[in-house]
Amino acid sequence: MTPLSRAEVLETMRFILDKQGKAPEAIDESSRLETLGFRSLDFSELCLRVEDALGKELDFDAARLRRIETVADVCAFLEGAGA
Repeated sequence: MTPLSRAEVLETMRFILDKQGKAPEAIDESSRLETLGFRSLDFSELCLRVEDALGKELDFDAARLRRIETVADVCAFLEGAGA
């Protein structure tokens, strides 16, 4: 399967936030997750959607998970996790 592009990850993050009524005016790779209201449960949903799109499970590294603070961190994590 082809990895998701960063644009596709951003689009999926927007979708998750929008369905909760937290549609941000702007979201880019420098956006902080805390500022967006993107919580750990939202991250879990994103990962499940990515796994569904890829047709495979992601590899999670707990140490890397704790360092995620921005959208760019999410994209880098997903790339490193096999997305």
